[in-house]
Amino acid sequence: MLPNRRDFFCSASALGATAALHLLAGAKPHHAPKAKRAIQISLVGGLSHLDSFDYKPDLTRLHGKALASDTKPDVFFGQVGLLRKPDWEFKRRGKSGLWVSELFPHLAGVADELTVINSMTADSANHTPALFVLNSGFQFNGYPALGAWLSYGLGSEAEDLPAFVVLPDGRGDANGAASNWSSGFLPAQHQGVIFRGGDAPVRDLFPEKPIPAGEESASRAALDALNALHLQKSGNEDALAARMQSYALAAKMQLEVPAVADLSKEPAKLKAQYGLDDPKTADCGRRCLLARRLLEKGVRFVQVYSGGPIAGTPRTSWDAHENVRENHGAEAARIDRPVAALIQDLKQKDMLKDTLVLFTTEFGRTPFTQSAGNVVGTGRDHNKYGFTCWLAGAGCKAGTAFGSTDDIGWKASEHPVAWHDFHATVLHLLGIDHEKLTFYHNGINRRLTNVHGEVVRGVLA
Repeated sequence: MLPNRRDFFCSASALGATAALHLLAGAKPHHAPKAKRAIQISLVGGLSHLDSFDYKPDLTRLHGKALASDTKPDVFFGQVGLLRKPDWEFKRRGKSGLWVSELFPHLAGVADELTVINSMTADSANHTPALFVLNSGFQFNGYPALGAWLSYGLGSEAEDLPAFVVLPDGRGDANGAASNWSSGFLPAQHQGVIFRGGDAPVRDLFPEKPIPAGEESASRAALDALNALHLQKSGNEDALAARMQSYALAAKMQLEVPAVADLSKEPAKLKAQYGLDDPKTADCGRRCLLARRLLEKGVRFVQVYSGGPIAGTPRTSWDAHENVRENHGAEAARIDRPVAALIQDLKQKDMLKDTLVLFTTEFGRTPFTQSAGNVVGTGRDHNKYGFTCWLAGAGCKAGTAFGSTDDIGWKASEHPVAWHDFHATVLHLLGIDHEKLTFYHNGINRRLTNVHGEVVRGVLA
């Protein structure tokens, strides 16, 4: 039996209040934030820092020499060839003089906006657990991703879009797929929502066949009433309220998603700047432009993936075991122009000052080749001991490099930065104390940074 009119409005009011509480839960930052929102460009497979942002002249001088080490390095495939110089020329860029190689000519043009960390370290040299650590701080699935923590801690500025959106590479999902953007033990509403290309960017958002407007609204009213009564009888159970909020958001998204995903009204010149006119850059260009539109609409965190599944021939990721020049040359050509355009676009719209841009990869690559010990091979192995990521935008010390690896770029030697430190810094820039953002689960006050992490003050403006 359906509730009467009075019961319906009382219950619906309770549902609305509960939903609002969930939207606002934890939404007050711990300190004044530098950034209101963030976007992460996530390179899957392992970008070679030695060929991109970490200039090592000694590696050129020692090209073709054996690694001077008493013990065999611990690398993923166990092959330690001779040292190899970078495949691209390095130059000082912009007014800052930041080193950027010819691998990224367009990003070189925005070097003065970048804050490069050349001393990143990873917990694993295996792609899947390394990606999990990059995203959640743990090597295992089932833990909330950074975007989920931001959704939980800060809520959303958009009433009709999710706080956390994921834009996968058009060639497929990264290793671990949805585990990389999971809400883990946080309420389900904080999980990353995938937007894909085409007329239906969100799966199952629209019904298979048209439904008359009157029937649609009547069905929703009846469903809301039943859900509100169910919630009331369950004592406003958190998990139930979270699921109901997810369905309410989905209904709103049916109206907003087609509009925000429609790039047709963007200026032709801007679309060309993002590379939508070039088959090589079109996929990443569309996603970077969509990401900016989502951020404008109030989405808190957008994750743009560069690289799909590991392996395959040719590889569809940055996993350059066989040939760095071929692999990285192709992958960089897909993203260099769009990512540079994103930074320029954000700055032109006066959004870069309160938007944090992250450019990450799960680990780097070795200074020696993956080949026989007496051969200068063409590929590089996984390297968890030292690599590069960068930040740009709100609160960052632009046009600078922080930390360093040793003379050949093998291991972090000055100011090592672990993922827990990186995450602590990102949260700090968004107004969150990483030690205070917690969620009680299985007897433990869990947090993104586990029991580790220090804010990297050297990258802050």
